[in-house]
Amino acid sequence: MDLHMMVRKLRLQHNWSQEQLSQFSGLSNRTIQRIERGENASIESLKSLAAVFEVEVSELQQEQKNMEPELEKVASGHTTATEPTSEELSVEGKGNLAYIDNIKFFYLHLGIYIVVMIFLVILNVILTPGHYWAIWPALPWGLSVVGHGLWAFEVLFFLGSDWEKKQLEKRKRRKP
Repeated sequence: MDLHMMVRKLRLQHNWSQEQLSQFSGLSNRTIQRIERGENASIESLKSLAAVFEVEVSELQQEQKNMEPELEKVASGHTTATEPTSEELSVEGKGNLAYIDNIKFFYLHLGIYIVVMIFLVILNVILTPGHYWAIWPALPWGLSVVGHGLWAFEVLFFLGSDWEKKQLEKRKRRKP
């Protein structure tokens, strides 16, 4: 396993975001992102990460040494850095990634809604100031944004990460 995958795996095992790891380790959030993308880490960064994860610095250094030939391939354009495979992430880690992805897409949805609605309200005020037609797309779309937020933040637990964990466990039991 390469350094970037090991750092990400350890971070997810602790249920930490990149920001939390940054705070705990004293490294910048950007440094954490770079390491998880596969860039080399300084010895100081490795020491900070080793202390936070309670592992030996030599383990992280070994992972980085194993990664150097792969980084050369990436730099030369022969391959691309990869994310951990589904087998390498724990069920809990997958649930955390899914949760983060859901929140990210909610914020994207919310941002698009706000931008489009501002445009429609301005257009409504300019073209037909006495008739407020912009409310008609705002209401149903706004309700869908609220529903998306409730789902993303797992206020509505139906089909949430607990459900996913149960389904994965069922599937594991069924496999021969």
